[in-house]
Amino acid sequence: MNNRPWSLASCILAPVVALSLLASCSEPAPEQSTDTKSLSQDVEGLNYQRYTLENGLTVLFHKDTSDPVVAVILTAHVGSAREIPGRTGFAHLFEHLLFLDSENLGQGGLDKLSARIGGSGANGSTNMDQTNYLQTVPRDALEKMIWAEADKLGYFINTVTEQVLAKEKQVVLNEKRQSYDNRPYGFTHSVIAKGLYDPDHPYSWPVIGSMKDLNAATLQDVKTFFKTWYVPNNVTLTLSGDFDSEQAKLWVSKYFSGIKRGQDMVPLNKRAAVLDSSKKLYHEDNFARAAELTMVWPTVPRFHPDSYALDVLEELLLSGKKTPFNRVLVDDRKLTPRARSYSYRSELAGYTAINARAFAGGNLDDMKAGFDEAFALFEAESIDPADLERIKVVQETNYYSRQRSTFGKAIMLTDYSVYLDDPGYGAMELRKRLAVTAEDVMRVYHTYIKGKAYLATSFVPKGQLDLILEGSVAAGVVEETIVPGKEKAFDLSGENTYVRTPSAFDRTIEPPYGPAPVIKTPLVWESDLTNGMKVLGITDREVPLVEFNITLDGGLLLDDINRVGAAQLMGLTWDKGTTDKTTAELQDAIKDLGARINISVSGQKVRISGYCLSNNFEVTLRLLQEILLTPRFDQNEFNTAKRGVISSLKQQAGQPGQIARNLFMKLTYGADHILSRDIKGTLQDAESMTLEDVKAYHAHQVTPKLARFHVAGDVSRDRVLKALDNLSKIWQGETVDIPDYPLPAVATEPVVYFYDVPGAKQSVIRVGYLALAATDPNYHPAGVMNYILGGGGFASRLTQDLREGKGYTYGIRSGFTGSRIPGPFMISSSLRTNVTLEGLQAIKSQLENYGATYSVKDHDTTQNYAIKSKARAFEVLRNKLSMLEEIGAYNKPYDYVAQEMDFVRNMTKADVQSLAEKYLPMNQMIYLVVGDAASQFDRLKDLGLGTPVLLEPSQ
Repeated sequence: MNNRPWSLASCILAPVVALSLLASCSEPAPEQSTDTKSLSQDVEGLNYQRYTLENGLTVLFHKDTSDPVVAVILTAHVGSAREIPGRTGFAHLFEHLLFLDSENLGQGGLDKLSARIGGSGANGSTNMDQTNYLQTVPRDALEKMIWAEADKLGYFINTVTEQVLAKEKQVVLNEKRQSYDNRPYGFTHSVIAKGLYDPDHPYSWPVIGSMKDLNAATLQDVKTFFKTWYVPNNVTLTLSGDFDSEQAKLWVSKYFSGIKRGQDMVPLNKRAAVLDSSKKLYHEDNFARAAELTMVWPTVPRFHPDSYALDVLEELLLSGKKTPFNRVLVDDRKLTPRARSYSYRSELAGYTAINARAFAGGNLDDMKAGFDEAFALFEAESIDPADLERIKVVQETNYYSRQRSTFGKAIMLTDYSVYLDDPGYGAMELRKRLAVTAEDVMRVYHTYIKGKAYLATSFVPKGQLDLILEGSVAAGVVEETIVPGKEKAFDLSGENTYVRTPSAFDRTIEPPYGPAPVIKTPLVWESDLTNGMKVLGITDREVPLVEFNITLDGGLLLDDINRVGAAQLMGLTWDKGTTDKTTAELQDAIKDLGARINISVSGQKVRISGYCLSNNFEVTLRLLQEILLTPRFDQNEFNTAKRGVISSLKQQAGQPGQIARNLFMKLTYGADHILSRDIKGTLQDAESMTLEDVKAYHAHQVTPKLARFHVAGDVSRDRVLKALDNLSKIWQGETVDIPDYPLPAVATEPVVYFYDVPGAKQSVIRVGYLALAATDPNYHPAGVMNYILGGGGFASRLTQDLREGKGYTYGIRSGFTGSRIPGPFMISSSLRTNVTLEGLQAIKSQLENYGATYSVKDHDTTQNYAIKSKARAFEVLRNKLSMLEEIGAYNKPYDYVAQEMDFVRNMTKADVQSLAEKYLPMNQMIYLVVGDAASQFDRLKDLGLGTPVLLEPSQ
């Protein structure tokens, strides 16, 4: 039932129910608002419990009953730094392997369990110092997850066979190709690591490791590494969320206590990088279309006392309009659209890097001269105390932002425990950040940057060595040659036999679910302002933050189809000052509040979004209003944005993923629909754009008749409406009709298209057709149907076949992406070049046979996930904002999530099969390949869909 009122300027609270228990209609009394920034004098840390099992396992508990979910994190204190030269990449390899089979979870291991229990999807991360296994699950599945995590640690390694290892090596190789070989500037970090550290330094090789080492690794090598490092006394288990601590202790003891302790861990010594003199390295990048300079200085490890002042230094140098690097490189010399800094501060060592990508044709000697001038400017000007305070306010806001989810809290506690043996160190770290002085900043600048030896890397387009930094030498990047049949064959068709690890009880019995969680739909309130803008809100007091956005329908749809680009340029210049404030003054005003305000433009929307501390909500909205209604639209800022768009368009020519995206939209929507256009337009469009075009677009797009305001967080309805009252009075506008573009005729035959990227290490593929609008009654059911095909991550058939079964890809997914306008159904992946045909044959076979082979087991998994995962639907403010946007955009009832759960509960296997037949039409499918035509074009004739159509760059 839709309980929403529609009378003008009305407001009501709407109590709704997802499973059981009515939400209370009471609303807290309006709180007092303030307009002053906040710097905490007494920062509170997270509550936690920590204890250690006899076998050395560290256990952390954090109670958070705001949502019926628990974040479960298993962290091994082992990353690439614990490897040895000649045997690299093992830690990252185990990040992959540990999601597969284990002795008691069976085939598919944690991935299949996650789908059944409605988890967030088993995930992991590896860095130089640790490996994390991450998941958030409904509260009733906690025992299952503890059982599963214990199985990974103590009852897994025997399931790794020669065949399993051979397959997973292929998956890692595909990840490496996707992340390094087949993308512009992909080798930057590995060049830095090799150039900065001595060959025997544990940070001198990339986390993904050497492909030569991985290919040479034996099964015994891998098992020895696991048995050395993946032991209880080197592992932390963290639970954060809604659970019973005493019961959880019993479960942890039951499932983990039987795992044997490993050898004692010997801590690695801190080992800073040492450069006796500056180094300059270059690499000719096959995919780059502009030169990029990165300068790197050895600094300090994570949590070093100087690390906090170094963070502030980076902000003062590069973050904002009036910083030295922006003034010199962007405004004065016009060398780049932006410069950025980043730090790799890890357990043993760290470095600070400054990076800038030139406009096409720009050389890096000029860029380096600009770096030098920016540093000189920084030294010449004293640090403004107000700038220092702004940075600190932002840091405090970031501290609370990290605590917006159970997962974020679990990560905080785990990191501080692993590295500092103090899970509650977060509050102390914030205090240290807030204590940084201007003298501290200048001291670290002179200690680590000023006049110190550095590493400079020049990445330039192939054949353009004239752009490199003078004195640079080749970095020696070894690029892989992909040869058919080179990969070691493997066969996973047989049953995996292995010796079981002894246990005191039968671990093959999966624990039962606990009591089903009560899923409480957040209380939604709504109002229609007198100017026609709709307001939707949710009050959430968990953290002192507020997230909000104004969403305006239009975006690319309101651009000129014959000259696209005004929408994008409007978004890039809109927040660059107001009538009363320069760009720098506006940025300072936002930072004063520890707030963020961002603008994004997409195919069908313009969104102004932000967040702030709760007590700064009103003044943040006043700044939002100023941006919205009185933008400065400065000619110099427009010129900078225009140069950036032109540079980006030129660079896209070397980005296979972006090429595939643009071509697929053209092929699905057809030449007569504006959504077939790149939102940035063509080079000709961009070069012809003027500031007057941007102003005209703003005048047309920015009307309350197209707008909805969404807000979630620590703020009441009354405060929001009071804060919006003035905006409602002064922001008026006419109704704007959004053009209705014709959709292409429905295809009757599938077609294969090919776009040539010579030397590509992977083929980027897109398969699909123009499908459904989000307003179609079958849109949500079609999404449910797609879960097992390709929407369910590792539970999906496409992933199980092409990644887990064949090792062709690092990842593959499928899904529907409609709005008020029909959108594509799309399968996307990057395939190893020499299996492009085989990969497409596998995809085609999965599509053809999906409905007929969809099983009762598949349907059970789909229903379990679709229903149980809703326990996570409202956990963070971002989720709540998304819910409000769905309600506002598509006129959905407040309890649409509960209604969708009921719908899925009543779906049958036959319903899904019928949906598959209707919405996976083989005769309408477009097959697009962006890859190496010399080796793959002719092979695709064997797909049985005719000779591929070779697309030209202009298409």
